[in-house]
Amino acid sequence: MIELENKTFAELDESLLNTIAGSLTIKEIELIITTNDDIQIINHQYRDVNKATDVLSFPYDEMPMAPLGSIVISSEYAQNMADELGHTLTQEITLLFIHGLLHLLGFDHEVDNGEMREEEARLINKYKLPESLIIRTQG
Repeated sequence: MIELENKTFAELDESLLNTIAGSLTIKEIELIITTNDDIQIINHQYRDVNKATDVLSFPYDEMPMAPLGSIVISSEYAQNMADELGHTLTQEITLLFIHGLLHLLGFDHEVDNGEMREEEARLINKYKLPESLIIRTQG
């Protein structure tokens, strides 16, 4: 279900990531784990934002047999956030994966009425994960 390209030494719980993905879609997802430098280049090229970020999502055009899309996560950014919040890198990457996957599925916390926050919270509780950025920043 997940096509993983890990360009770092970050350890992932691939089984959990596949379980989460499989609970939401039958489509394949490309997951790229990379560095701050690489994600900054991608962020600049595709979003015209010249800085590193935690996660980027790129949905693919809807067509038969096409993957759902790509999720790019910076392991360095995730490690810094995990250290700051007191949980593991694996947990933070899982949270970022959920966030990116929900964007691929069409959720958008910047314009919705809390639906993405609700779905993210449901998944966090279901898989017993620490709170994510979107949940931590809701007011």
